[in-house]
Amino acid sequence: MKNLKVLIVDDEPGIRSGIERVLHNFTVGYPFMEDDFGFETTEAGTGEEALEIIESQAVDIILLDNKLPGIQGIDLLEQINKMQIDSLVMMITSYASLDLAVKATNNGAYNFVPKPFTPQELKSAIENITKHLFLRRMTMKMKEEGKQIRFQFLSVLSHELKSPLNAVDGYLRIMQDKQLGDNIDDYMSMIDRSLIRLQGMRNLIMDMLDLTQIESGKKHRKLKLVNIKECIQLAIHSMEPMAIQRNVKVNCNCPEILNIQSDADELEIIFNNLVSNAVKYNKEGGSVFIDITKEDANVIFRVEDTGIGISPEDQLNLFREFTRIKNSKTQDITGSGLGLSIVKKMVELNKGTISLESEADRGSVFTVSIPAGTC
Repeated sequence: MKNLKVLIVDDEPGIRSGIERVLHNFTVGYPFMEDDFGFETTEAGTGEEALEIIESQAVDIILLDNKLPGIQGIDLLEQINKMQIDSLVMMITSYASLDLAVKATNNGAYNFVPKPFTPQELKSAIENITKHLFLRRMTMKMKEEGKQIRFQFLSVLSHELKSPLNAVDGYLRIMQDKQLGDNIDDYMSMIDRSLIRLQGMRNLIMDMLDLTQIESGKKHRKLKLVNIKECIQLAIHSMEPMAIQRNVKVNCNCPEILNIQSDADELEIIFNNLVSNAVKYNKEGGSVFIDITKEDANVIFRVEDTGIGISPEDQLNLFREFTRIKNSKTQDITGSGLGLSIVKKMVELNKGTISLESEADRGSVFTVSIPAGTC
């Protein structure tokens, strides 16, 4: 078992000792990890003490309170980000606000956990940050160490595919043994579920291929003038069966002639993911509004839906790899947790930006801005 060094930065001794007790003998493990991770804690009561520790020894995870004597946590976070050390920061504070959370995330914090928190909430947050730290380091090593690390990355893929494969296998064996009788209609729900699982696996594999191409820097770009309307129509047509099935109306406003200098495959990935999410996470009988305009030297692409929306807390991590919103409204929706992270990388590859406005139960608006001719 390997130990990760956790630095607890909080001016309250009770909080520091409480976190130490929770992490004592706590371990995190996943099937794709060779070893489980334990945690070794170090404490600091001020930001200045924390800086001395960070400068003198390697730290893997930093649990950082914002309200500190002397330098504030948000300012310390900015300094840590400039140091470019191989660690992840999670803000823990009772002075929680959306503005602070957004600023912390923009300054490099991985996550934001408000006080008071239960031991289970802390453990869950530590599990997530440990998984992300492992995957980030593994991705970086892929560029340095070659075959062995690529094998580990494929282990992640096999882990994510294991559950749907088991489900399909189970359904097929039930049908093979004719456990529900000889009437094929009695097995239709199992067939439908199997097809959904297979599509989810197919999407995951394609997303992983896209991600590895981007991360490896070996993606070959074919820049040319691309007709935006043709590209968005392909995305709409690909989602038409699901939209019809869920009675979701897709509306599109786009000029007949609007070209952009880019890679058609990259734009297709951006459009497919955003339109797909707008349909999948919509409500039965909902609507999707797609609006594409030219503003100055940029093409602005907006996708608005009337769906389940995204809470402020979930928005903070939405563009990270392997991030999926998990609640009662999304439990039956398949996904790899990679789509939006890939979209963000594709947008940035095109020197553009992506932003989100959303409200739970009211819907979401994704806005992409890409230079029309400077990619």
